[in-house]
Amino acid sequence: MGLRAADPASQPPDTRSIARRIADAMSSFSESQRRLADYALAHPLKVAMMSIDEFARECGVSVATANRFARALGVPGYPQFRIELARGFEEALEPVERLRLKQGQAETAVDVFAASLYEDQRNSELTRQSLSADQCARAVQAVLKAERVFIIGFGSSGFLAGLLQRGLSLHCDMVESLAGPGGVSHAARQLARLRPGDLVIALSFPRYLVDTITLANAARKSKATLLAMTDRTDSPLGSIADICLCAHSGRQLLSNSETAVLGLIEALTAAVAHQSKNSLSTAALLTESVMPWLTHGKQSEETGS
Repeated sequence: MGLRAADPASQPPDTRSIARRIADAMSSFSESQRRLADYALAHPLKVAMMSIDEFARECGVSVATANRFARALGVPGYPQFRIELARGFEEALEPVERLRLKQGQAETAVDVFAASLYEDQRNSELTRQSLSADQCARAVQAVLKAERVFIIGFGSSGFLAGLLQRGLSLHCDMVESLAGPGGVSHAARQLARLRPGDLVIALSFPRYLVDTITLANAARKSKATLLAMTDRTDSPLGSIADICLCAHSGRQLLSNSETAVLGLIEALTAAVAHQSKNSLSTAALLTESVMPWLTHGKQSEETGS
C-alpha cells in the first residue's frame, strides 16, 4: 500500500515571520516577485496598509503577480499576507484600517461631526463609570504631599502635560512639565535628580511611546512615586505605576481621543483644589493678579472696542 500524502490541515502552522519567509524563498522568486519582496522588506508598515492594487502598481507588476507572490510565502492570498505582515504593528495600524473602512461609507460632514462628539461623550461617561475611589484618593494625596512634581508625556500627551502643569501649579510649590523643547534628553536629565518625596506623573495612551515608558521606569527606580494617566491599568504604563488613573480614549477615525483625558486632568486638578488647605487664598490672589488684564463687556460696549 502506498503512503498517503499528509493532510495539510494536520500540518503545524508556519510560525516564521513574513520577513523570514521572504528571505528563505528569495532565490526562487522571479524578477517581478523580487521587486515585490524588496519593497515589502523595505516598507513593511506601508505595505501592510496597501490594497493589492496599490502594492502591485507601486512595484510595477500585475495584481496576479502580487497574488502569486503572497501564495509563494505560504498564505492563501494577499489579505492574509497583509495580516501576517502587520503582526507587531496592530495598534499602529488600527486607526488606518478604521479610516479605510469609514471612507468607503456614504456619510456627510455633519454625520462625522455628530459621531465624533458622541464618541467623546461616550468616552467621558465610560471614564466616569470606571473611576476607582481608592486610586482617585491616592492620586490627590500624592500631589498634595509631593515635594516636587514632574510631568512626562510626549506627542499629543505633551500638550496635555502642559495643561496638567497649569492646573496643578496653583496648588503645588514646584510643578514642571518635561515635555518642552529639550525633548527626551532634557526630561532624562531632569529625572536624574529625582529623590524620594517627588512625584512623577506620566501620560501615555495608544499608541504608547517607548520614551515615556522608559522614563517612567527610571522614575520607579529612583524611589519617586509614579502616577500614571493612561487608558487601562494593564497598559505598558499602568502596569508599572504606583497609582493609575484611567481615561477611555477610543476613536473611530483617529488613534486616540484626548477629550476624556482632558476631563480626567481637570477632575484631578479640581479634587486637588478641593482638598488643598490654601485653595481659597490662592484663588483670591490669582483673581486679583489678573484683574488688570480682564476686559469687561460693558466697558467694551461703551468704548466701542
